[in-house]
Amino acid sequence: VQLVESGGGLVQAGGSLTLSCDSSGNIFIVKTLGWYHQAPGKEREFVAHITRDGTTEYADSVKGRFTVSRDGPVGTVYLQMSSLKPEDTGVYYCNVITYSGTPYWGRGTQVTVSS
Repeated sequence: VQLVESGGGLVQAGGSLTLSCDSSGNIFIVKTLGWYHQAPGKEREFVAHITRDGTTEYADSVKGRFTVSRDGPVGTVYLQMSSLKPEDTGVYYCNVITYSGTPYWGRGTQVTVSS
């Protein structure tokens, strides 16, 4: 499975941004599609994911502000981010988990929120 993120950039606090992740390859083995965030100097953390049947899950820090969605059962996954905060700054990675538990990662896209 190959993953390519896009949509990162610089935004002011309180603003919005939408990230996209295009997946290709053996997408029929995909169980969940989601996003992780790595702030400067910190470990990568779960943000949100959506399962093949459309069930979503979010980190507490983004509930009510971020929305994960997808285009079809697999394929492109989106992360709509609103009410952005400076602490949302960092690299956002697209993630896929297969039915066998294997993770795949994109190369990441930088999001910078200025105060």
